[in-house]
Amino acid sequence: MFKPLDPLLHSELRLAIVSLLVSVKEAEFSFLKAKTGATSGNLSIQIQKLYEADYIVIEKSFKGNYPLTTCRITKKGIEAFEQYVEAIKSYLGK
Repeated sequence: MFKPLDPLLHSELRLAIVSLLVSVKEAEFSFLKAKTGATSGNLSIQIQKLYEADYIVIEKSFKGNYPLTTCRITKKGIEAFEQYVEAIKSYLGK
């Protein structure tokens, strides 16, 4: 029997964001933008969806005179990612 896939993580960009944050724990918006190749607007929307699901924490601050957005994975986000990976494995017969 196949395990259900988390619809929030089944989006390519949201999965990429969470995958990156699982490996680095915390990242600036500019890093996520560069690594994913997403536009600022699309990245902002997807980050907000992950935040609303409590998969990530968003911190807004300033670096000099410039706004700085930093994202950090939560325990719930890590658990959701691990469950997603296990669900994918069930589709692959692993």
